[in-house]
Amino acid sequence: MSSENQNFFSRVYEVVKQIPHGKVTSYGAIAKHIGAAGSARMVGWAMNASHNLPEVPAHRVVNRNGLLTGKHHFDGTNLMQQLLENEGIVVIDNQIQDFENVFWDPGKK
Repeated sequence: MSSENQNFFSRVYEVVKQIPHGKVTSYGAIAKHIGAAGSARMVGWAMNASHNLPEVPAHRVVNRNGLLTGKHHFDGTNLMQQLLENEGIVVIDNQIQDFENVFWDPGKK
């Protein structure tokens, strides 16, 4: 991985570590917060690469509609959903319920 990508991933991880328990944010919100609006897909790549970093709660990052689009990158069929439900977030058919109220905007800390 290039040092530029490592730096980008590190910036993403610093934001993800700040997501409060019981809250989620989106790939795009993280990208916008770190000054890389339009780079939501790269945030997704960072999340895919974070699974050996237990301090990064990747399960709290979803798409802009509250869908668990990254769930296939977690071990086990429903691990991402289980981790979210353990924090009190309701998920039905891979969709976070009451998304507006559990959404955390890193730009409005």
